[in-house]
Amino acid sequence: MDKFGLIGHPIAHSVSPAIFSKAYDGRWPYELIEGEDFGQSWKRFLDGYKAINITAPFKEPAFRKVASEGVLDESVKPIGAINIAVKEADGLVHGYNSDYLGVLQLMKDLGYGPGSTVVVAGFGGAGKAAAAAARKLGCDTIICNRSRYTPDIRPLEELPVLAGVADLLIYTLAFPIPELEETACPAILEANYKSPCLSGRPGYISGKLWHRAQAVTGYPLMTGCPVEAQL
Repeated sequence: MDKFGLIGHPIAHSVSPAIFSKAYDGRWPYELIEGEDFGQSWKRFLDGYKAINITAPFKEPAFRKVASEGVLDESVKPIGAINIAVKEADGLVHGYNSDYLGVLQLMKDLGYGPGSTVVVAGFGGAGKAAAAAARKLGCDTIICNRSRYTPDIRPLEELPVLAGVADLLIYTLAFPIPELEETACPAILEANYKSPCLSGRPGYISGKLWHRAQAVTGYPLMTGCPVEAQL
């Protein structure tokens, strides 16, 4: 029987096993492959699992591993991280990113596309995925971050002004920005659904919807079967 799992550290309190089990009514086992060492966790995947989800701090090492030894989906290359690794029929491990696939599908469902202005706050893994998805949909995409400024990445101090002209603010930061309290934005999608900073604001979209979309778009890549239950 095929087995699936999650690598990362720490992951003891992950809800991924429960979500995967619900998605497929317990058809396949899904295990937490706990360990601090990426190499050991990756070997356990290769030795005993068909596909895995990947969480921090292993998304970037997994990207590099698959880039050198497997096949990366084209969509993950601008992101530099994967959170799904699958042993495919060609004998190679293929890497995907359901952070990207999930937010891409969610934004489509919400009607964003050409003519929409999307501001992404933060440029870590979730921020990179969100920016790549917004650009894929043809949105005018603006990124705000604390560092690594370029013509395409604006200082975080500009976020309140930029959010005020956005159709959608995608907030991936782990801390609140007080100045945003005075800024009106038609819609706010926050990545962090466990301890959100902006919930209760007008137009707020919970990160739980992004998380659910990750499962719906990502699990079929792992199992070869569409999700069978309402998540």
